Amino acid sequence: MKLHQPDYILIISFFILIFIGLLFLSSASYFVACEKFGDCFFHLKRQLVRGLLPGLILFLIFSFFNYQFFKKWSLPLFLLTLFLLGMVFIPGIGLAKDQAHRWVDLGIVFQPSEFAKLAFIIYLSAWLSKNKAQIKSFKEVFLPFVIFLIIVSGLIVLQPDFGTLMIFISLAMALYFIAGGRILYIGGLIAVAIPAVLFMLQKISYSWDRITAFLHPELDPSGIGYHITQAILAISSGGILGRGLGYSSQKVSYLPEVISDSIFAVMAEELGFIAILIVIALYFYMTYRIFRLSALSDQFFGKLLAVGIGFWFIFQAIINMGAMLGIFPLTGIPLPLIGYGGSSFVVFCAAFGILV
Repeated sequence: MKLHQPDYILIISFFILIFIGLLFLSSASYFVACEKFGDCFFHLKRQLVRGLLPGLILFLIFSFFNYQFFKKWSLPLFLLTLFLLGMVFIPGIGLAKDQAHRWVDLGIVFQPSEFAKLAFIIYLSAWLSKNKAQIKSFKEVFLPFVIFLIIVSGLIVLQPDFGTLMIFISLAMALYFIAGGRILYIGGLIAVAIPAVLFMLQKISYSWDRITAFLHPELDPSGIGYHITQAILAISSGGILGRGLGYSSQKVSYLPEVISDSIFAVMAEELGFIAILIVIALYFYMTYRIFRLSALSDQFFGKLLAVGIGFWFIFQAIINMGAMLGIFPLTGIPLPLIGYGGSSFVVFCAAFGILV
């Protein structure tokens, strides 16, 4: 059972964000679903069954557990997710799309890397809390920490999924820093990681194309720069008050990935600047409530776990929204709790169940 009172404000905010997500999934997917499936609410219905239903079940189940339960099972849970990450390369089980091996079909198709994010946070929080006394030691903590990160990163790079890789590395460094690790070591890790990632990006053409499109979308607005160009056009055409719910023109036949990665651009076009600021503020307010839970926890593991989930939640939101605004390269990272996709939605529901 839980040892603390539920954060009802966070719970209400959580359900408000889910409602916003379903509302705009219905709007963003309407024309695509009508044209492709003959059912204008196809994606919404599927999200309700494959995303909302299992997500809320996990939210309720996890909300009854004391978070210390996850500390005890952190290693088996993480080893299981590593095994699932490896399964994406097994013929007949792993599924590939656009040169990427990121999905597993075990009767239900899902993305193991999404589940690995939560398992990664749980395990790393447990391990760092266990080694709190030696946290500044290079040999006892930082070296094993780097080896652990290399193993996880290697499986992600092989898929390849550099957006997820960025989240894992950022999460790891944030948790290590919050746990009391040396800033000098973090700086050294960053100095090595940046050129290593850039080198790997150059070896994968479509990933490097995203970097090129980010830096110079105007060079090929109908090719590699098309996605970001259309996203910025959608956001800018929303103006202050927006076109109105359901009246986005970009979602009809121009904006790629309209029901998933690009749904923020549709929201901005239909809601306008003022309303989209409220949605952004909701993300930051929820993150504040999560960090508040961290501050109230009397266990070091609980503090790290809440900070890790909060950082993951807001960092992923910033990366997605920033990509649509042209601030960051396109990564394929979904907006938390908003958009079409079961794996990400279900895992975030589970994470919030642990928190509340």
